Amino acid sequence: AGTDTSICNASSATLSASGGVSYSWSPTAGLSNPNIANPVASPAATTTYTVTVTDGNGCTDTDPVIVTVNALPTANAGTDISICTGSNTTLSATGGVGYSWSPTTGLSNPNIANPVASPAVTTAYAVTVTDGNSCSDIDTVIVTVNPLPTANAGVDVAICQGSNSTLNATGGVSYSWSPATGLSCTNCQSPVANPSITTTYIVTATDGFGC
Repeated sequence: AGTDTSICNASSATLSASGGVSYSWSPTAGLSNPNIANPVASPAATTTYTVTVTDGNGCTDTDPVIVTVNALPTANAGTDISICTGSNTTLSATGGVGYSWSPTTGLSNPNIANPVASPAVTTAYAVTVTDGNSCSDIDTVIVTVNPLPTANAGVDVAICQGSNSTLNATGGVSYSWSPATGLSCTNCQSPVANPSITTTYIVTATDGFGC
């Protein structure tokens, strides 16, 4: 009946009997044709198939073969992630002993569980997870790439020494000004500026995505 074999769940194997001129396999469940020497076996669970071999004289013999059905691993590509343009994130897959990511664009290494992803645009990464029995499963994680906000610190201003001016930034939902010298607040949109010397103030605008 051939040598024992192992398959993954939902896969198949071709049996290979020899020794006679006609063949009859039992049980028939999962077999493409139980009356040939080489049926395709697709059992749902581990099964012992016994073949009855008949020769030209009508004499018979039997032999068993075990088809072991291994369960598939459970691939987990991790939770969906959002990053800002120009940033990166570390993916985290689990479920097996081997990993292969697709597409490979923007990945530091597509053949490890935890590659660093630096996509230029929103990308769905699929990971194929393989276990010790060479069975595999696939899962997908989406890395959303959010555009950067456009910070605007307002037009340049001239004041007289001892005077002040109200700055006004736009482009985000929160703001951080530097340097703090001469400002009424550094984490507001419109601080009052009263520098003692000409000063270049820089504002960092952050949007609702944290970019």
